[in-house]
Amino acid sequence: MSPVPRRTGNLAAPSIVRIFAMNRKALALAIVVILGCREHASPTLAAERAGGAGDSGVRKQSAPIPASVGEARKTPVVRVTHDIMPAVVNIQTESVIRQRQFDIFFGTPRQRSFKTQSVGSGFVWASDGIIVTNAHVIEGASTITAIFHDGTESEATVIGVDPDSDLAVLRVEARDLPSAPIGTSSDLQIGEPVIAIGNPFGLSGTVTTGVLSATGRSVPSREQARTFTDFIQTDASINPGNSGGPLVNIEGKVIGINTAIYADAQNIGFAIPVDRAKKIVEDLRQYGEVHRVWIGLGTATLTPEEARRVGMPPMRGALVTRVFGSSPADKAGIRPGDVIIAVNRLPIESREAFSTSTATATAGQRIAVRIRREDDTVELHLVPVDPPADLGLVLLRDISGLGVREAAGTLLVNDVEQGSRAAEVGLRGGDTIVGVNGVRVDSVKALNQEVTRGADRSSIVLAVARGRYVYTLTFPTGN
Repeated sequence: MSPVPRRTGNLAAPSIVRIFAMNRKALALAIVVILGCREHASPTLAAERAGGAGDSGVRKQSAPIPASVGEARKTPVVRVTHDIMPAVVNIQTESVIRQRQFDIFFGTPRQRSFKTQSVGSGFVWASDGIIVTNAHVIEGASTITAIFHDGTESEATVIGVDPDSDLAVLRVEARDLPSAPIGTSSDLQIGEPVIAIGNPFGLSGTVTTGVLSATGRSVPSREQARTFTDFIQTDASINPGNSGGPLVNIEGKVIGINTAIYADAQNIGFAIPVDRAKKIVEDLRQYGEVHRVWIGLGTATLTPEEARRVGMPPMRGALVTRVFGSSPADKAGIRPGDVIIAVNRLPIESREAFSTSTATATAGQRIAVRIRREDDTVELHLVPVDPPADLGLVLLRDISGLGVREAAGTLLVNDVEQGSRAAEVGLRGGDTIVGVNGVRVDSVKALNQEVTRGADRSSIVLAVARGRYVYTLTFPTGN
């Protein structure tokens, strides 16, 4: 069994996991993602904050390397660290936890509230106050403070969060911030030196070095029941509190965002490639959410064992299970049963890898898709488009046979097509839809958004209430 990675989070993971489990019961609608957790703020950091200067709106650039430091000591790592450190920030969050307790003496319930503090890392993406960090670093925060290398601090507001990619964009009211040079992850070389900078265990401004160990890593997460793909692997030490900090190359350019570690291993850390982050960050800045394109096909992971089972030659790839009519995939000539083995010359070995390879595509961008069709290898080109406004409702109807309506603030099943999957499982008009893909919904708009957001999933999962019971129903996107 593969070890399970966790985010670079808390100091005492087992106890924190138990606390989060209690919070999920206390806060019925809270969804806690634990690939790992944030680190609790240390007394040292609290003392540093207390002595920090007020925010003047302008950050001082770092002083030059002292003249007393000889050239032999000014190694590439020293120069890079000196130049990029002013752009790295500590992220401190405060969350208010409310628990409902029962008074055993008076027999009445009462509300108990308490505050928790956590810390993580981030870096200045743009000098006009834009900071990038991990989504899990600020999850559930009521206040967020960015603490800069010179000791000043600013309250940060959230511009947008994308839990699927574990990225968040913050803004501080400041100008002329020293920003981190943004590089590319398209030409990474195995073995090249890398530098991780962040706030592990509340120790601000910590620098660790290593090499780029691998690219394209798939990282399974039991807590989210999914696999993250295309991660950068490094042996530079990434510890609790490093989440959201930059991974830079020896030229001082950001190539990744530090995100996760293997809990039971040493020096196996993972970072989100910066090229994948670029579109997500720009979308969050512009729209407050990620604008994903519409391709119009469903896929499933094909392994050599599964290929042999269905009578195909042993291979790996993303098996096309469904092609929606008039979609970009349909127009490109992709058919159910095709196996996608490469996208823009990058090998594809799973459904998640295919989803990741198209996640940063923009509407109108031409994508080369190499497929195996029976005994032939064919290269096709598809052009993604912006999702239609009612795409989620169309997909729900096409896949399950359900129509929906709103009534008195409730989302109801309006009609069920005869012979559809919904009819087969016994759904009927008047049933109440309370959730989709693990997210609570109570309107047609919310349902449409969530189904559209999960359009590349292998299934749609509905939570349907009837009487006193709630049923979880799964509708595969394949034919």
